[in-house]
Amino acid sequence: MILGFIGTGNIVSDVIAGISNSKIKYKKIIISPRNKKKAKYLKRKYKKIIIAKNNQAVIDNSNWVFLGTLPSVGEKILPDLKFKKNQIVVSFMSTLSYSKLKKLIKIKLDLVKAIPMPPISLGKGPIAIFPKNKKVKNLFNKIGTTIEIRNEKLSKNFWVISGTMASFYELLNVLSKWLIRKKVNKLDAQKYVTYLYSALAQLASANASKPLKHLVDEQTPGGLNWQGVNELKKSGYYKLLEKSLKNIHKRL
Repeated sequence: MILGFIGTGNIVSDVIAGISNSKIKYKKIIISPRNKKKAKYLKRKYKKIIIAKNNQAVIDNSNWVFLGTLPSVGEKILPDLKFKKNQIVVSFMSTLSYSKLKKLIKIKLDLVKAIPMPPISLGKGPIAIFPKNKKVKNLFNKIGTTIEIRNEKLSKNFWVISGTMASFYELLNVLSKWLIRKKVNKLDAQKYVTYLYSALAQLASANASKPLKHLVDEQTPGGLNWQGVNELKKSGYYKLLEKSLKNIHKRL
């Protein structure tokens, strides 16, 4: 199996890292030369990586082709690229719909939209895909947890949630900076905040059979967590979050 990647941005780099550190069996990974600095870095860091002369060379020499460019770039370059009927094509491009991708690629082949997130580099995290595809599911299950979505309309909702990643990191940043301002060592502040939220996420996952609201409601009335969540509710914090989700959905 030869894997080809068009685009060498952050998410492609994360997927390549996940694959390279996994037990996935492949002959080589061919990457496009668009971002020369990142392409050379990936070639130095991981074995079996080859930098192609151009995007068409990636397609010509690969069994699987992953599309990781910006949607605007993809829309521009795809009409001039020639794919093969026996290829599997996986798109990471958020705002290019499945129907639009089919028109741009022109020929009938196995086409899947996927939503990988940065933790895939560690072999962790969910990867939502549409439509269902057994081969793609099996590959992503080796570097994360595949979630198959039954239609594209529903898949857009998963893209919306993926758009909250930076907001989550900013939350950790705000909490860490608050501790630092209180004279806590910077490294200790970041460790405490990141380890705490990592553990909380694992606890929520372990209780996945229960509604998440259960974890909110079990807080002791009058306690610190009870105070914190209620103050944020009254301030409209969560309503603003819902508004942000609505706006991201509109964009998609």
